[in-house]
Amino acid sequence: MGLSAIVDAQVQFENTGTPALGSNVHKYQGWGVRELADGTGTGQANRVFSQTITLAASANQDLDLNGALVDALGGPAVFARVKAIAINARAANTNNVVVGAAAANGFVGPFGAATHTVAVPPGGQFVISHPDAGWTVTAATADLLRVANSGAGTPVTLDIVIVGTSV
Repeated sequence: MGLSAIVDAQVQFENTGTPALGSNVHKYQGWGVRELADGTGTGQANRVFSQTITLAASANQDLDLNGALVDALGGPAVFARVKAIAINARAANTNNVVVGAAAANGFVGPFGAATHTVAVPPGGQFVISHPDAGWTVTAATADLLRVANSGAGTPVTLDIVIVGTSV
């Protein structure tokens, strides 16, 4: 079994205007694509977890990155390092999807501290990647990635993909 992954988070725009003299067009296409080959080193990954999750009003779910997650083919998705996280909050949501800040044993990764969070609004996306070895997952002490519904009244649905390595 092998894995190849592409993490693509780009910004592309064309801004036009009419200055006093001539024409003005500012184009930008940047950031680009990160390709990960099969393996456990720099620029490689050998584990992926993907799932659609629906959370009831005010509910949360802790994903144990070094626990019993399985990939879409039924294989292990146990991470020692995380190379990329991508979350898509469905547009039909009313509440935000909050990522991070598990009550205990929180995965720090890109968040800076175990108590930090990112709020992904309805229709929003959160995509982040690590260019080198990846963020360390520490079994039983820093391995829970929380996804939560920010409010009461309605459920939220999100798609999540986590790419990383087993060592």
